[in-house]
Order: sequence, then C-alpha cells, then structure tokens
Amino acid sequence: MPQALRWREWMARVEAVLFSSSEPVGRDVLARVVGRDCALDLVIEDVSAELAGRPYEIARTAGGWQFRTRPQHADAIRTARQEGDPTRDLTQSETLVLTIIAYMQPVTRSAISRMTGREVSRDLIARLHRQALIARGPRSPEPGAPYTYVTTPGFLVQFGLETLRDLPELEALEDAGLLKPTADLALDLPIVSEDG
Repeated sequence: MPQALRWREWMARVEAVLFSSSEPVGRDVLARVVGRDCALDLVIEDVSAELAGRPYEIARTAGGWQFRTRPQHADAIRTARQEGDPTRDLTQSETLVLTIIAYMQPVTRSAISRMTGREVSRDLIARLHRQALIARGPRSPEPGAPYTYVTTPGFLVQFGLETLRDLPELEALEDAGLLKPTADLALDLPIVSEDG
C-alpha cells in the first residue's frame, strides 16, 4: 500500500478507536491498532487538524486521548440534556475537600479535617466517591491505619487534565488571590455548612 494511503488508513483507525471509546485511550492500545512503527503523535496531530472547526476535538487526558466536545459548546449540550454543570453542582465544601485531596494525596479524612479546621463528614467523602472524583488510596501508617483518599482518572477527565502535574501551582493560586498564603492555609479556608 502506498505511504499516503497507509497514513490515511492509520488516521481512520485512530479516529475510529477514539470515537468508539467512552474512556481515554492509551498509547499502547492505539499502537496495537496502527503498529509500533507508526508515528502515533503525528497521526493524532493530523486527525486533530482535520477536526479544526468541528464542535469536538481530540484531547490528551488521563494518560491517553479522548474525543470531547469543545468547551464553548458545553452549555448547549447541558441545555439539550437538561443537565447542570457537574463542576458547578459541587458545594463549596465538596470543592474544598476535592482540592485538598488533589494537592495533598494520598490524604486521610482526619488530615483534611485538620486542614479545614472542622470535621469532614463521611457523607461528603461518599458524595465525591459516588461522582467518581475520588477513590480510596493506601492505608495510612498512622495509628488505626485509616484509609487515605486520592483522585481518580474520572477527576482528570472531569477537569480536563492529562495528569495531576497539570493542576495549577499553589503559588499561582495565591498570586491570583484565589487562595490564602500557604502559611495561613489551615486558618483561613472558606468552609460553609453542609446545608448551605
């Protein structure tokens, strides 16, 4: 098969696999589809270039690639599905706990409580777990061996991150005024009651 036709076939295969998957697809899976000798990153770049101007794109997320709707179309999709924005549906307390888990993982519930200055309920942890944003991590070596909590690949997908290294640096959040300086973190975190 001529090189140009082989390249088009590889592009079609990659696009088909990504299109059919509801989860991010890793390099190893795509390499099985096109062969190890294929310049996979270039194939994905070419498929992405062909999608320019379309309402969807190929995104690098959670250690693989996935088709996703472009962010500017999210409101239209939520309206059509009569859904709210899942990230806007998180309470302030859930957002705070999820942020602590993302930056401090693996972290115990008691450590999160110490950082926030108030008890973090099992119910709050369970809600984040049901949304597939967090999971149990390894048991802590502290007395009683409590579970720790970590973020999930679903967290990465939900927030459009490839890896946890893509989280904003704490200093950048402080500079933007979104977070008190690290020294004051335990004292000044905004906590609201679970009811409001």
